[in-house]
Amino acid sequence: MLLRILTVLSAVVAVITGICSGSFAGLAWLWVLPVTFIGCWLGLFLLLFLFLLLACAPVDVTKPREADSPFYRKLIERYAEAAMSIIGVHIETKGVEKLPKDGRFMLVCNHISDLDPVVLLLTFRKSQLAFISKQENTRKFIIGKVMHMILCQPINRENDREALKTILKCIQIIKEDKASIAVFPEGYTSRDRLLHPFRSGVFKIAQKANVPIVVCTVQNTHKAFRNIAHLKSTDVKLHLLDVIPAEELKGVTAMEIGERVHRMMADDLGPDLVLQNTENT
Repeated sequence: MLLRILTVLSAVVAVITGICSGSFAGLAWLWVLPVTFIGCWLGLFLLLFLFLLLACAPVDVTKPREADSPFYRKLIERYAEAAMSIIGVHIETKGVEKLPKDGRFMLVCNHISDLDPVVLLLTFRKSQLAFISKQENTRKFIIGKVMHMILCQPINRENDREALKTILKCIQIIKEDKASIAVFPEGYTSRDRLLHPFRSGVFKIAQKANVPIVVCTVQNTHKAFRNIAHLKSTDVKLHLLDVIPAEELKGVTAMEIGERVHRMMADDLGPDLVLQNTENT
């Protein structure tokens, strides 16, 4: 949407400039139109970036956030949509009609790229996803501030007590109907692009909050930046495999849930994209 607006406005300004300068009377329009268009587009793009900086400037990530911000959620969606268009990412979805129509849920997905959360946010816009994310992300330029405003929760993977606090906070967020929680149960980005064992403790969120688990897989997000360097687009595949009802989470351990979800993802991805000879932890 933002890129379309930028493009249309730049084209209009270029045409008006050509008319006012009399460029269409000769061949001057051949350079006036493209130069004006490019200059206007870049100028508007810079203004949008400055607006983002100003919008994020007052955000203090050290202050606890208790409510989702519709403004910042819409802001990140619009800018993420523009960014995905610039780098040529096309999202192909399958099974999204299975998404629960009412109530909160916990979404789980494999993790192969920093673009994975963006793909999930754009695909499930109406679900108000709040991600569990490594602490380092809260310090990222602009991104950390926007994540804070949409209730994303940092987790300390090296401290079990602090990690438990994050899990309890996510349970609270769901129970209070503030957002649905999205988790990458591998606990980190898979650099070899394979599905790794899970940290099954996160499945306690769905159990304690008594909500279903939405199981997804994503493929090809790791190719996006390499492809754009070669002026190629990237077709990202997002599959919603199934929804495990809350009733089926009762009376089983988090480890058993993790093993079930891992099998579902592994079956969809295929043996070539699954780390072999390992067990869930």
